Amino acid sequence: MQITAKVPGSCGELVQGTMRGIPFLVTCPVNLYTRVTITDANREQDGLGSKSKAALERVLEYLGQSEFPYGISLVSELPIGKGMASSSADIAAVCFAAAAAFGRQLSAAEVSRIAAGIEPTDGVFFAGIVRMNHMTGECLERMGDLPRFRIAVFDTGGAVDTLKFHEREDLQELNLQNEAVIQDALALLRSPGDAVSIAEAATRSALANQSILPKRNLESILHFVREQGALGVNIAHSGTIIGVLFPPDTSPLLAEEKAGRMARSWRHLQYLQCVEMISGGYTIENR
Repeated sequence: MQITAKVPGSCGELVQGTMRGIPFLVTCPVNLYTRVTITDANREQDGLGSKSKAALERVLEYLGQSEFPYGISLVSELPIGKGMASSSADIAAVCFAAAAAFGRQLSAAEVSRIAAGIEPTDGVFFAGIVRMNHMTGECLERMGDLPRFRIAVFDTGGAVDTLKFHEREDLQELNLQNEAVIQDALALLRSPGDAVSIAEAATRSALANQSILPKRNLESILHFVREQGALGVNIAHSGTIIGVLFPPDTSPLLAEEKAGRMARSWRHLQYLQCVEMISGGYTIENR
């Protein structure tokens, strides 16, 4: 037996904040993945961090299993502590793969509740794009499929601990102050779904978040990238990355060229790579 579960990561979020005091984020899944493989050929554990191990323990309890009699390995393309949903992808992939090993199929909603019990979770494993309460794991709204932006991903440096970030005493008040802007951004996302409106929604949310977790020179960077043909920016609201949103028909080569110009202009940014925004979800492969 060999079972592999694949879950995408994210490039931050399209929109994040609160509505009437209820926290939410809108997912921005991208084509970078965590893969968890389970085999009956051994009982070794490889590549699992503390959160992945916690996920394995919790899913076993959820499934009513007292032990895990298989080998399990985790491989991820996602950097840690940057706001690219590395922990959420790891946790979800472990849950989906472990359940499949016992002949069970968990829903995204079930996995989301398990994940939120470990830390605030991103909903990249839900199909399409969703608005979710990342603190409880509840899916609040399914937004379908959105245009597949070409995104140049930049890191502003350092790392953010998700748990500590959400323990900030001023976080609720700052989110409440931003609610009007966030409501407008969400309304743009719910409009006909053209790329320009969605990029504008993400940009408004990114700028509002400057009062919470500022990204150095974000306003000047936004002006520069728009001159390069970008539609806007999105960010990791509780992480360190900035995504530059190019139109979906932008070729990878052109996006790379424009990202290079940006990297040369803003020395405090580290260019990571170009990715594509995709529909969220997960896949399971059996061999």
